[in-house]
Amino acid sequence: MDKQHQETLEAKAKQIRIHILESIAHLGVGHVGGSLSIADVLAVLYFDVLNIDPKDPKKPDRDRFVLSKGHGGPAVYAALAMRGFFPTDWLKTLNAPNTNLPSHTDKNKTPGVDMTTGSLGQGFSVSVGMAKAAQLDKSPFKIYSIISDGESEEGQIWEAAMFAGNHKLDTLIAFTDYNKMQIDGTVNDVNDPAPLDEKWRAFKWHVQVVNGHDIPAIKEAIVQAQNHKGAPSMIILDTIKGKGAFFAEGQVGSHNMPVTKEQAEEAIKGLK
Repeated sequence: MDKQHQETLEAKAKQIRIHILESIAHLGVGHVGGSLSIADVLAVLYFDVLNIDPKDPKKPDRDRFVLSKGHGGPAVYAALAMRGFFPTDWLKTLNAPNTNLPSHTDKNKTPGVDMTTGSLGQGFSVSVGMAKAAQLDKSPFKIYSIISDGESEEGQIWEAAMFAGNHKLDTLIAFTDYNKMQIDGTVNDVNDPAPLDEKWRAFKWHVQVVNGHDIPAIKEAIVQAQNHKGAPSMIILDTIKGKGAFFAEGQVGSHNMPVTKEQAEEAIKGLK
């Protein structure tokens, strides 16, 4: 990746974080931590990788993206608005009455969302189903899915993982947002999923571990996953919960927290 392209994607990630902070501050409360931690991978996916068309959100040969950790919706909404799927003014309606941007992603309300998610583990199972359907139809599109480390404590994740590995669903590229925190505490205190890389390999997945805030590393891992045949891919993103916001970074309490406009403005100044 050349320096200019890297800087462009880093600017997109920064803008995603700005939109997250602004939309949650406008509402006054929201899922800050797990939205900010995936801004970098979303910048790479939405502005460099995904075969999607804002003018035709349902085109049959599009790549699919499923945010299994549906509470990270504010980050996906920011990326979709920036790609032109809907006006950026919609971001101010996050989780408001009659909004098209509910707290957790909903395919029936938001253009560009491929799956309604939020019940942890279920979105990933749907991603596996999409990949199996693509395999049966011999369709070339890819399926990308993001799960969380806390979500990885769900048995449903591993049932789906076993099926995908056994059926060699190599059009499926998944990511774990490994920020080591969940709503009730740190993941190692609640129900430690480590070592994640060894677990996924045991389920017959191609596994990579990268810095989840390093744009070139994320892109290189995706390219390797796209070229790997005969197995689904898991890219474990080593991330920081609340990345980029001084009041939320590395804080367990940032899963869902009050955010004032003053806090958001100060954090945004720090990003610029």
